[in-house]
Amino acid sequence: MSISWRFVQIILAVTLLGGCASQSNSSSTGNENKPGSGSSQTSGQSSSSSEQADPMPPGAPPGGLAASSQRPEVRKFAKDLASARNLSEPKILKLLDEARYSATVARLIAPVATGQPRVPRSWQTYRGRRLDPITISQGREFMKANAAALDRAEQRYGVPQQIIAALIGVETLYGKNMGNFRALDALATLAFDYPDPSRPERAEMFRNNLADLIELDLTGKINARVLKGSYAGAVGIPQFMPSSIKRFAVSASGTLEIDLITNRADAIMSVANYLVEHGWLRGIPVFAPVILPADAAKLVDGGLKPTTDWPQLKAAGATLSPNQSAVNQSWMRGGLGVIDLVEEAQGKSELRTATPNFFAITMYNRSYFYAAAITDLAAALVNNK
Repeated sequence: MSISWRFVQIILAVTLLGGCASQSNSSSTGNENKPGSGSSQTSGQSSSSSEQADPMPPGAPPGGLAASSQRPEVRKFAKDLASARNLSEPKILKLLDEARYSATVARLIAPVATGQPRVPRSWQTYRGRRLDPITISQGREFMKANAAALDRAEQRYGVPQQIIAALIGVETLYGKNMGNFRALDALATLAFDYPDPSRPERAEMFRNNLADLIELDLTGKINARVLKGSYAGAVGIPQFMPSSIKRFAVSASGTLEIDLITNRADAIMSVANYLVEHGWLRGIPVFAPVILPADAAKLVDGGLKPTTDWPQLKAAGATLSPNQSAVNQSWMRGGLGVIDLVEEAQGKSELRTATPNFFAITMYNRSYFYAAAITDLAAALVNNK
C-alpha cells in the first residue's frame, strides 16, 4: 500500500542523547547495529552526552564541511541521487554544503582502538541497565497514558502492547531522550568520513540513509536543517533512521501527516508496523517455553534468523517446560533458534529458545542482548508483583 507523505515540520530542541538507538556498541552479543529501525546503528548502554566540540581529528574534511560540493565523491553522490529519484541536483548540493563534520559523531562510532582493552560482554549488566526501576515505572505510566493507541496497534498488527512500550522505553525512555545531534551532520559525517575504513558497507548504509533524508527534505516531509536525533542519525520517539521513516512509518489516524517526534500514537503504530514488516507473527511468544538439553550451547549459531525447529530440538533432547501443553502451541510449527546471552568474564551463557518474533526484534537492533532485554522489560511492565 502506497502512502502519500506530508510530515509536520517541527523544530525540537532535545537536551539528552537518544536511548538505545544512539549508543555505543558495548555489552552486546553479535554486532549491535541499529538496523534501521532500519538498521543502522550501534547500541549499548545509555548515554546522556550530546553534540560536543571535539577537536578535529587528522583526516577530517577541510573547514569542517562533511559533504562539501568541492569533494568529487559528494558531487557524484548528488548527481546519482538526483538522477535516481528525480530530484534537483543544485538543491541536493546546497543542502549537503550545509552539513558540518562532527568529530563527536566520528569518535562515538569509531571502533575500539587497536591495543585498547575491550569491556567483557555481560548480559546481566546490560539487562540491569534497561530494567531499572525508573524505566519500569515510567513504562507502566506510558502504557496507561497511551492505552488506546497501544490497543489499536496490537489489534491491527498483533504485536503485544508491552513489547511496543518496552522498545520505545529502551530507545528513548518513552520519548524523553531523542538525541541532540543534527541528523544531517551525523549522516553526512558517517557517509563520507566513516571512521573505520575496513567497513565500507557501513559507510554505504549511512550514504543510503543520507539519501533518504535528503529526499524527505526536498519533498517537504521533514526539515533536515533542524531535525535532531542520535549520533547515528536515528530520530524521533522510536528512533527511526530515514530509510525506516520512508518505508515503515505510519499514521495512527490514517491521515497523510506522520509525526514521529511528538505524536506518540504515530510512533506506537510505526513500531508495530516495523516489527510486522520484519517477520513478527501474531499470537506466538518471543521465547518458546522449552527446557534445553545440557549440551544446547552447540546449537547456537550466532545468526539473526531461526535455523532449527521443534522436531529437531526434541531430537536433540529439548522438552516442554512444566505445565505446557503441546496443544495450541503455534510456535511449534515455525522456525526456532537457540540464542546465547553471554557473561564473558565468567565464561558462561544463558541459553534461550527464540521464535521468529525474537529475530524480528533483532532487525530493530542486531543484538541478542537488545532483543532479550526488550522482551524482559515487556514482561516487567505487565507484571504487578
